[in-house]
Amino acid sequence: MEQLTLDKIQNLKLQAELIRKRTLQIIYAAKAGHTGGSLSAIDVLTALYFEVLNVDPLRPDWPERDRFVMSKGHSVEALYCVLSARGFFPDALLDTYGQFNTQLFGHPTRKVPGVELNSGALGHGLPVAVGMALAARMDKSSSRCYVLMGDGEQGEGSVYEAAMAAGHYRLNKLTALIDRNHLQISGKTEDVMCLEPMVDRWKSFGWEVFETDGNDMAALLHCLALSARVENKPSLIISHSIKGKGVSYMENVAKWHHGVPSAEQFEQALKEIDTRIASLTR
Repeated sequence: MEQLTLDKIQNLKLQAELIRKRTLQIIYAAKAGHTGGSLSAIDVLTALYFEVLNVDPLRPDWPERDRFVMSKGHSVEALYCVLSARGFFPDALLDTYGQFNTQLFGHPTRKVPGVELNSGALGHGLPVAVGMALAARMDKSSSRCYVLMGDGEQGEGSVYEAAMAAGHYRLNKLTALIDRNHLQISGKTEDVMCLEPMVDRWKSFGWEVFETDGNDMAALLHCLALSARVENKPSLIISHSIKGKGVSYMENVAKWHHGVPSAEQFEQALKEIDTRIASLTR
């Protein structure tokens, strides 16, 4: 059983690296994209879509599906690549990203199979997810709701109105995640708008709070499993991650919030990722 678990984690790590490579490819081809935040969130998205979420790519509107809201919608490239890898739409559609008349816009749109919310205006995802969780309770549905926010997004007041509402209604089937990479478009989060003490703040709103390494697949899965067992309150996972994760010259560098690599940088990034892919397939 332990070996099966290790194999599963290994396969998820491999999937995340394949998605990381595909994400860079579509950003490079489009000459536009939010690279750093997409790379930091890929491990979380992979864990959710390939292990946690109860979804059916062949029935994206299945009423009993789990809901996922990508509140940090500027990192849409990662979401599109995960949805495609999960089977919601063909991989070839990814090559149209950034082109005229594409179905794949620069922020999530419900015109794309698997996308639950048009997002990108920060601070909207959690309020909508609270509504989804409330609706599921009223419908006596077994579905759960997950929402991924950015840490720069935590400066939005609507986030905390929603946090208070979720605590008030004890929405135990709601799990929020914060991609805590400490960088936003204008610099370090603590310089722009201090977010700490984050744990104490969310606990005061009535949430169960977990912290984990957001780029460690085993740690993520453990934390997500714990959150699913919480009763009578919503859960928050603070996912400590690295902006630009997986590309050495991008990691923890603010300018890669929406940077596009040059031809030489692109080749270097692919070599680094391919090396990890090869090590995971031995």
